[in-house]
Amino acid sequence: MDAALIEKAKTGNEHAFRLLVEKYRMHVFHTVFAILRNQQDAEDAAQEVFLKIYASLPQYENQGFKTWITRISVNHAIDMKRKKTRRQEEAVIEFQPEFHHAGKAETAEVIVLKKEQKIFFEKRLGEIPDNYRDVIEGFYIKEKSYHELAEEQQVQVKTIETKLYRARQWMKKHWKEDDFR
Repeated sequence: MDAALIEKAKTGNEHAFRLLVEKYRMHVFHTVFAILRNQQDAEDAAQEVFLKIYASLPQYENQGFKTWITRISVNHAIDMKRKKTRRQEEAVIEFQPEFHHAGKAETAEVIVLKKEQKIFFEKRLGEIPDNYRDVIEGFYIKEKSYHELAEEQQVQVKTIETKLYRARQWMKKHWKEDDFR
């Protein structure tokens, strides 16, 4: 039965594709949920998976439909999880200078977040290796710009960017994610 529906769906028959979606909807959902562990994310991912399946149907070569859609589901869920993890890491550590030094128009939320962040770094500053400590203290605690830090240390701005990047990598590696919340 799947083979006939697949062939019809390949020719653009939307009803045939809807029947395939209905048949495999829960399988795809359970597959992505097993990876993402979040219902809303899994629902979104399942919809996106079916869009990928629809777009990829012309390349499907009857090698086992359920296996094929499972592979697409797993790969998509892993990609989503990686993106989400990256976004969380960036939100936690990769504070942008524009955000960090927002100026006069700071909202109460930004002010509170900056204060918490400052307290966090003051408490943990001693754990940071010496070669990163000065840029972490200058940027996060004293709230200096890249340019101010570069002038003080008599180095290029790019050097400060590199040191901050490496310091953030060190923190990601040595501190638990919960430490940043």
